[in-house]
Amino acid sequence: MPGLAISALTLSHFRSHRGARLVLDGRPVAIHGPNGAGKTNILEAVSLLSPGRGLRGASPEEMARKPEGLGWKVTAQVAGPDTLHDIETWAAPGESRQVRIDGKAASQAALGRVMRLLWLVPAMDRLWIEGAEGRRRFLDRITLSFRPDHAEASLAYEKAMRERNRLLRDEVQDPAWYGALEAQMADAGAQIIANRTWALERLMRAQEGAETAFPQADLDVIGPEDAPAAPGSLAESLAAGRRRDMAAGRTLTGPHRADLAALYRAKAMPAAQCSTGEQKALLISILLANARSLSEEIGTPPILLLDEVAAHLDDKRRAALYAEIVALGAQAFMTGTGPELFVGLGPGAQRFEVTETEGLSQIREEQE
Repeated sequence: MPGLAISALTLSHFRSHRGARLVLDGRPVAIHGPNGAGKTNILEAVSLLSPGRGLRGASPEEMARKPEGLGWKVTAQVAGPDTLHDIETWAAPGESRQVRIDGKAASQAALGRVMRLLWLVPAMDRLWIEGAEGRRRFLDRITLSFRPDHAEASLAYEKAMRERNRLLRDEVQDPAWYGALEAQMADAGAQIIANRTWALERLMRAQEGAETAFPQADLDVIGPEDAPAAPGSLAESLAAGRRRDMAAGRTLTGPHRADLAALYRAKAMPAAQCSTGEQKALLISILLANARSLSEEIGTPPILLLDEVAAHLDDKRRAALYAEIVALGAQAFMTGTGPELFVGLGPGAQRFEVTETEGLSQIREEQE
């Protein structure tokens, strides 16, 4: 089902783009060009139309074009069958990121209520074999796509935990100080756990019966999150662990210590033990299940950002990925080094070439 899509995107002093404007018609967007030309920068700009620090997790200062150092701005028109939104996000030098929706100042959390974005980038290819922190971020991005208020719960939890950790490092003994912060952590933590559990249940249902060339994954949250799932029990666990946490100088119990486990269902094999190609296929399978479930949940498919994804797929799976994107009716932004990677899309996509000269990116739309 065609849904919400970006109809115009403008970049100003963003990364390698001094100024760029793309006029879009809702079809998938294929962007090709040599490495370092600025393709991923376009996807990063789009990712900032959602809450958070974007697909690279960069600071606002890192996004500004050098050497000017003037700050940066990304604007977009987002259109749907019955809606139109103007979104602006920017950062002046030395300042935090700002957001304006339809001419009014807004929070980043408000972006998640206007549109939903999902992405895969090459850095995620090692997701299953590296540390748990990356998998938690991956899980929380999935959860945030379903529940925009997940960001607020996460921020509340992290703020209270930082204060508690400061008390622990200073070896403060007053239980009243800990009690207030642990109550805040317990309430926010219980919401985080419930949101993550609900999101994974939706993903599992979206995989069942789906016609797809990508493998099904069994997903579970493991670790300290398993036991203290209710506010009362989480608060008790935090209180009981104060002495141990003080010795460590940090909080060792709670949803910030959880991990995401994935099993390649057909082989009953943990994702970490799968081949590189199988791990990539599992990531794509999860993203597509996320997109299908979101489309059912909110009545419109999310926007997809797929950086260099086609280069790691054989012809059969590349064609299958394109077919699923088209079937979803999703506006997908895809990058690759050459136009041949997108031949399978036929006339069903807009195509742009990105080139770079003396550190300045240029974008040219290719006519059919």
